[in-house]
Amino acid sequence: MAGLLRKILKKDKPDKDKKAAGKPAGFSVEKGKEKKPINRSGQAPEIRLPTQSQKDDISAYLSVQSAHITEKAGILSEQNKYVFRVYPRANKPEIKKSVESLYGVRVGKVHIIHSAPKKMRLGRREGFKRGLKKGFKKAIVTLEEGSKIDLSPR
Repeated sequence: MAGLLRKILKKDKPDKDKKAAGKPAGFSVEKGKEKKPINRSGQAPEIRLPTQSQKDDISAYLSVQSAHITEKAGILSEQNKYVFRVYPRANKPEIKKSVESLYGVRVGKVHIIHSAPKKMRLGRREGFKRGLKKGFKKAIVTLEEGSKIDLSPR
């Protein structure tokens, strides 16, 4: 253990003779020159990182999957409440932020509901051995007065 620790902590620089001895004749490495990928125009490609607004747009699409359109959701929309299917790891602040950025509205409250997986029936058999429908997470978003979303199918 102590020998391994000494090797890790040792900060000796290797000799030039040791470097040259391990490499074949005629092989030289120039310092500061690295291989860079070259595109068809002969120049190195630019790497562009996303801006903060682009990151927000991406995270908005990642947290809200789709509108959950059912009869109950239609009744709730009359009360200025809208239902969305969301990803299982999304939390209330993320959902609020994403709905505001996607639809351009002001969100008052967010309620989250976990729908449990349901049993599927196959022939005479019923239960967990035969199969399950997937469970999902949905959010009921209450908008502030004066805000409205059009979720009608096109």
